[in-house]
Amino acid sequence: MAANWFSAPAPVARRVRGYFAPVNRTAQTPVLFDAAEQGGFNLDAPPAPWISLGWMQEFTRKPASKTSSILTGIPATTMEQVRETVEAQVSFQFLSWTKLTMALATGSQHMNLLAPASGAIAAAAGAQATAAVTPQSGSTSASILLAASDLAKFTAGSMIAVDSDYTGQTGFIGAPIAGGYVRQALADVDYVRRVTFNVALVSQVNSLGLTLAEPLLGGVPAAGAKLQAVIGFVDREGGSFYQEWSALFVMEGSQGERIFYHYPRLQTMASAEEAVIPLDSNHKGGQSRVLLKGQFMALPVADALDGERVVCYRSFLPAPNALV
Repeated sequence: MAANWFSAPAPVARRVRGYFAPVNRTAQTPVLFDAAEQGGFNLDAPPAPWISLGWMQEFTRKPASKTSSILTGIPATTMEQVRETVEAQVSFQFLSWTKLTMALATGSQHMNLLAPASGAIAAAAGAQATAAVTPQSGSTSASILLAASDLAKFTAGSMIAVDSDYTGQTGFIGAPIAGGYVRQALADVDYVRRVTFNVALVSQVNSLGLTLAEPLLGGVPAAGAKLQAVIGFVDREGGSFYQEWSALFVMEGSQGERIFYHYPRLQTMASAEEAVIPLDSNHKGGQSRVLLKGQFMALPVADALDGERVVCYRSFLPAPNALV
């Protein structure tokens, strides 16, 4: 029997799914995606270290590269073109508010509001925090073991931040994901935990410690790490730090085809902004959905294949049995 080949129409996709992975800021090393090797992954379980941020809407790509003509002769005629600048931008709206989506949608440090100490003086970015506690040996990325005297400080449904004390270091702060950049030494011992991405929700408190609803992004707590309760999150408009992440956007067609947009380096290019969408048809005083807006500049990488500088890879995996 002959194979059932068909000529594929233009893909029909519902929405875009987004995945992000941290760039090693110190080494300026992005996370690369190989569509040939990884393109068939389960969209609900991306390969490490990619983190799913779910569905997105209003996804827009804006190529901004410029070309120039090389002219010769009288009258001048174009002999060839050269690429004058390489630039691209991408924007979209997140459909959920989380630690990571808030951070990606702001232009500077995104901070954890640590639980304040008793009698602490109020501060816009968070008051002096309750003293941190130290995890016990044997803790994992999903289970934090604590001394019995520390267990009462945490409850199911609370949030925690896990990272090292700040000891006066400068440069990128937070491991393994940089959450900020310190230009001069600070006096806040909790600063690393204020900006860390190593946060999680406590799903259960038992006699040995805390069970987390999801594993910590940074994995097993490093030696010397401590934890503190987190009340919420705060970001600031202004500052000199720019979020930078590797990004992967996926469109899955109705025939099983997939389009991938891989940006090895995306930096936030706009301050925090929201899209307010009314839920009632007449737009008169009803409820509205508040969505985070992300706007990013794509930064170049040198492709190891031939040394060319690129800002985005667009890959296409055709539907099964589609003619090519």
